[in-house]
Amino acid sequence: MGRLRFTDWWDKLFAIGIIFKGLDGVLELVGGALLLVVSPAKINEIAILITQPELTEDPDDFIANHILHGASGLTGHVVLFSAFYLLAHGIVKVVLVTALLMDKLWAYPWMIAVLGIFILYQLFQLTQTPSWGLVALTLFDVLVVVLTWHEYRRHRQRGAELA
Repeated sequence: MGRLRFTDWWDKLFAIGIIFKGLDGVLELVGGALLLVVSPAKINEIAILITQPELTEDPDDFIANHILHGASGLTGHVVLFSAFYLLAHGIVKVVLVTALLMDKLWAYPWMIAVLGIFILYQLFQLTQTPSWGLVALTLFDVLVVVLTWHEYRRHRQRGAELA
């Protein structure tokens, strides 16, 4: 099959979407690895260090307060779960994105299925703790699913025409 060829704007949009998913996967791998080697106390210390200047200026800063709140609630079990969660997500995304960029037909339904599971989980999370960031991530995942489905159908049609 070869590598993916970008012939129209759907292809380009698809490539951009999956490349962002791949970068997201790499960041999850880095974050998961860091959580395995950095203690919860050190994470809290770093959070205080990076938020202190902003909180000195504006004690009600939304982002800085959320960073501090999140870091202060970390325990060994939460960090370990988060690390493995990020590593698993990262590995799956990087493998699937690499396969899609190499135009492997099997990766298309797998990407759709995996993102579908992520979307369902994110929708559940939105009912528990709504956030604009999670809404944006969920909408982006839906867009990538639509683009992946479009590309998958095109590849299958092209394969049927060649047969």
